[in-house]
Amino acid sequence: MEDKINKLVVLGAGWLGHALCLSAKQVSWQVQGTHRSNEHKYDFERQFLLKDEQLTHQIDLQDAYWVCAIPPRSRHSESNYPETLTAALKLSKTLNAKGFLLCSSTGVYDQEAGVYTESNDISCTNERQIKLYEAEEQVLSQDGKVLRLAGLLGPNREPGRFVAGKELNTSSQQVVNMVHQQDVINAIFAVIEHWQVGQNIYNVVNPSHPTKADYYAEKCVQHGGELPRFTSNDKAERKVVGSAIEALGFSYQYGI
Repeated sequence: MEDKINKLVVLGAGWLGHALCLSAKQVSWQVQGTHRSNEHKYDFERQFLLKDEQLTHQIDLQDAYWVCAIPPRSRHSESNYPETLTAALKLSKTLNAKGFLLCSSTGVYDQEAGVYTESNDISCTNERQIKLYEAEEQVLSQDGKVLRLAGLLGPNREPGRFVAGKELNTSSQQVVNMVHQQDVINAIFAVIEHWQVGQNIYNVVNPSHPTKADYYAEKCVQHGGELPRFTSNDKAERKVVGSAIEALGFSYQYGI
């Protein structure tokens, strides 16, 4: 990795963001990762808190790439995610950021059956879609880039543990759109390293799309959990394609 891109600010050093910080540190990047709290366990942690329209932060890394790994809490009306994103974009410009990358979600696409790529129109027919799309547009309007992430799995986040014994409001024949944490991290680095030549939006989705019945059965057996139940068995394939990012030399290395 070149010296000119060896600085990284990660907004939201949670499950994904913290792992991203550690990966960047391992290859000698200068890293700052944010939390809402000012109590820090790691030397790279910094506070970033927007409260009552006042921003309190400890970020001072100049000339860095920024990655927003804060999950938009669309179900919580009290969330100030859009305002936090606005404040982050403004601060990133003040600190002469080299680029701003938003971790969005494939949830921005319609829930109807079909095959979805980065060129699909976004219908914005529900609250989650609207919030994701508006966040993406906010970043893209500031010359940033967007990664639309599939369902995440990895350390301490195993699908078999999530669904064991539950009734899932979906068809057993619906296919899964998933991706491993480390593949997402590798995808982030690939986009940063090819910032000037890459697309503005990429899906990050493992090319394997088993049915939910098969996938969750396998995962539950692995973890000794009870199989989930489904509300229907209708055939309804909603498949998100994540192959475009492979043009950057990226490849999916981790199974789902």
